Amino acid sequence: MVEVLKASKAEAERAGDDADVRRVVEAALGDIAARGDGAVRELSARFDGYDPAAFRLTESEIAAAMSRVSERDMEDIRFAQTQIRRFAEAQRASMVDIELETLPGVILGHRNIPVQSVGCYVPGGKFPMVASAHMSVLTAAVAGVPRIVASAPPVDGGPHPAIVAAMHLAGAHEILCLGGIQAVGAMALGTETLEPVHMLVGPGNAYVAEAKRQLFGRVGIDLFAGPTETMVIADEIVDAEMCATDLLGQAEHGYNSPAVLVTNSRRLAEETLADIARILDILPTAETARRSWEDYGEVHLCESYEEMLAVADEIASEHVQVMTDRDDWFLENMTSYGALFLGPRTNVANGDKVIGTNHTLPTRKAGQYTGGLWVGKFLKTHSYQKVLTDEAAAEIGAYGSRLCMLEGFVGHAEQCNLRVRRYGGRNVAYGEAAE
Repeated sequence: MVEVLKASKAEAERAGDDADVRRVVEAALGDIAARGDGAVRELSARFDGYDPAAFRLTESEIAAAMSRVSERDMEDIRFAQTQIRRFAEAQRASMVDIELETLPGVILGHRNIPVQSVGCYVPGGKFPMVASAHMSVLTAAVAGVPRIVASAPPVDGGPHPAIVAAMHLAGAHEILCLGGIQAVGAMALGTETLEPVHMLVGPGNAYVAEAKRQLFGRVGIDLFAGPTETMVIADEIVDAEMCATDLLGQAEHGYNSPAVLVTNSRRLAEETLADIARILDILPTAETARRSWEDYGEVHLCESYEEMLAVADEIASEHVQVMTDRDDWFLENMTSYGALFLGPRTNVANGDKVIGTNHTLPTRKAGQYTGGLWVGKFLKTHSYQKVLTDEAAAEIGAYGSRLCMLEGFVGHAEQCNLRVRRYGGRNVAYGEAAE
């Protein structure tokens, strides 16, 4: 039986926070839809204190921003993008167009076609997320998206140099210095100066996530994203310092970032709680991490590995760090998560920044029905059919006619009957099923 040594904030309290965000986002998106650039400019001035002549950066502005990035930082960005590109290209190669003859003269197939325009949002604010530019822009570029718009909020009154560099090197065709609801709203809805996109991707704060949710349907999105989540599944092969470090390393993302320990060791659980308290006294980002841990941290003490697995799949955390004597067993048996990080040598921060897998991942139990952002999210698989012979047209037409009449679709049946008459030489009257 699972014993909860530390519980998180009640679900009802979380729902109240969400309702406030929904109202703000709905009003802002309505304003952008009605007034376009004027609304975007007012929102940018209000929320970011930023009101430039234009939000789209010129080539000279991009070059000026990139010139402020140190040689070492530029080298690190290029290294990270090489790793991400290598994995994304392998994923793209795994997705092939197909065509096969299912019956003599009947050809079926599908093509993988890139989404034609994508808006990639890169968070700024307290933590400018340079890595998010790689994850969204670069992956879209590998997929072959012909128009990639990238947007990030101003930092210190202007474009963040490293984010601009990452966007440009990754392959963005248009770069905006614009943040929050106004950025995703402008990209999705379009304004007088910005053509709308077909899809929105990338992480963001609660307002950005809610804006994407409300815009879904008008545009596609990568996934419904919530605050960063992390889970550590551990037994006594690791110590409390490693568990505490991996939990707080993600809790610093925001004030509402769930961090969960699942273990079958009471000693490890209790020592991890003590180590978290110790680290929070010295962690520079403790103000954020402490509040997140106090409100959203959890510790689950289980009696068996099977129980640990069941708890983990039920929570379906975004990041799952597995450090046990049977990591591959969890890999083989876990079904609901964003991404797995297997073994003590692996860690979520490397996955977030550089190792090569994508860091835009499902949260709020979405791992139960979807994976994270990858090349395939930017590709649409479209089917096609060809009937090449008279014999195939008559044979398929006869089956189709009868099945249409079974459902009462006389007009559908006549589409089939016309082919039976024309290519099969059989006289089928309107409204009759071909025999």
